[in-house]
Amino acid sequence: MPPEAAEELAIQALSYLASDPERLGQFLTVTGIGPEQIRTASAEPGFLAGVLGYIASDEHLAAGFAAETACGPADIARAHETLGGQPWERDVP
Repeated sequence: MPPEAAEELAIQALSYLASDPERLGQFLTVTGIGPEQIRTASAEPGFLAGVLGYIASDEHLAAGFAAETACGPADIARAHETLGGQPWERDVP
């Protein structure tokens, strides 16, 4: 996935989180970022990959985002890796 497309998907993911106060509140709680720090944090390396990682970490959240943007879990994973996120490994018993 080209970096520009990955960044665009991550920005859509951040917008998806911000469009619902409960989703945004949970994201801020988990990441420890304050609402006034989002703009500054978004310019930091790895932030957008972190947004995609957060979305992917919750199956319900990922499904809602995918439905809204017509992307699939593989698109989220590719964008995450393109932006510098570590590839996910499957849990194998």
